[in-house]
Amino acid sequence: MTRIVIIGGGPGGYEAALVAAQLGAEVTVVDCDGLGGASVLTDCVPSKTLIATAEVMTTFDSSYEELGIIVADDTPPMEQAARVVGVDLGKVNRRVKRLALAQSHDITASVTRAGARVLRGRGRLEGMQALDGSRKVVVRAADGSEETLTADAVLIATGGHPRELPDARPDGERILNWTQVYDLNELPEELIVVGSGVTGAEFAGAYQALGSKVTLVSSRDRVLPGEDPDAAAVLEEVFRRRGMNVMARSRAQSAKRVGDRVEVTLADGRVITGSHCLMAVGAIPNSEGMGLEEAGVKLRESGHIWTDKVSRTTAPGVYAAGDVTGVFALASVAAMQGRIAMYHFLGDAVAPLNLKTVSSNVFTDPEIATVGYSQADVDGGKIDARVVKLPLLRNPRAKMQGIRDGFVKIFCRPGTGIVVGGVVVAPRASELIHPISLAVDNNLTVEQIANAFTVYPSLSGSIAEVARQLHTRKAGDEA
Repeated sequence: MTRIVIIGGGPGGYEAALVAAQLGAEVTVVDCDGLGGASVLTDCVPSKTLIATAEVMTTFDSSYEELGIIVADDTPPMEQAARVVGVDLGKVNRRVKRLALAQSHDITASVTRAGARVLRGRGRLEGMQALDGSRKVVVRAADGSEETLTADAVLIATGGHPRELPDARPDGERILNWTQVYDLNELPEELIVVGSGVTGAEFAGAYQALGSKVTLVSSRDRVLPGEDPDAAAVLEEVFRRRGMNVMARSRAQSAKRVGDRVEVTLADGRVITGSHCLMAVGAIPNSEGMGLEEAGVKLRESGHIWTDKVSRTTAPGVYAAGDVTGVFALASVAAMQGRIAMYHFLGDAVAPLNLKTVSSNVFTDPEIATVGYSQADVDGGKIDARVVKLPLLRNPRAKMQGIRDGFVKIFCRPGTGIVVGGVVVAPRASELIHPISLAVDNNLTVEQIANAFTVYPSLSGSIAEVARQLHTRKAGDEA
């Protein structure tokens, strides 16, 4: 029987384990924190659970008056601007942790039920490949004991951990990274979020909705510098309209605790203060101390593991998946990399990883979902494409629901009309992007999308409308 050892139990690891067990391999998953990894325990599942509460708060605050909802309120007349609803953050965070733990337990049950062994500890590769093609993996348990496993193939799926600035070390109380925010029992009165990437924007928007006064410190000229510029502009305008202090072109140099306050010093000498500070300045791959380079595994300068499109590393019999590879920091991509690795090694049919079919989502309010080629690709001449963008303000369902912000944008090839990318900015954009993802993945044309029935009224009707506009426009036209 083929022996597979998987180091790391996140999406890349546990999905690989399920595939390998299904294909008849003897599978051992080495994990030190709990199956699901950071995605389930400290990152994706917890943050989106927190955001779900924030989403309800935002929807209520922004539209209850317009929709004609009356709320009994005994706030004195002089304080009528006070929030009608509030949040118990301690209760929210207890729910967050409970759901994350339950998800981890469900994953563990699925993996063990499939026949895989789960071994608690930290794994490392021991030496080069043996003459028979096998590999040695040494597992060190929490009590210091060690066990050596022999594997025909090894998958590294160890993820990453929050990056820290030398002069802004988290203390878990006032200065926090994104794994520590779920220990808060009270809502931060004034939260400074350092970093305007996906993580920073998501938490800034969530805490703003929950009732914190938020300052978002961005070293770049706009929020979400890596996302579609039109989408980022909509989100930043929404943030500012809701009262967030967005500080563009402001690089944080240090953060220190002063009593019950936090002082953040910027590179230009300015000092801003708040009750709490969240550091969201990227992640570091968990690749140190694993014997990787000694085993022939090439690391990039950043510490990420180099892989090809079927998840192979430079060491025979060693594969890698997930955030430790630095490909896309998405659970869906990690899971696909892990599955591809097992299909490839075990001789099953496999298609190489195609990043141009990956859909992703920023869980702000409104959400930003993307797939395929981007506006930057078009503007930079990487691909020749026609573009149409339609604001949701024109959509009847959006009007009924009080949705003011957002749009649908689709990119298609001139001549053929084949859909090559799209952007949706809307509530639940993560759900609305799927028909565009199907189109990109299956080389559908705008004509095919335009001719498919949509429900009236529906937000998805805007997708069909954009497709109709692209179908009728001449090459080179742009909206």
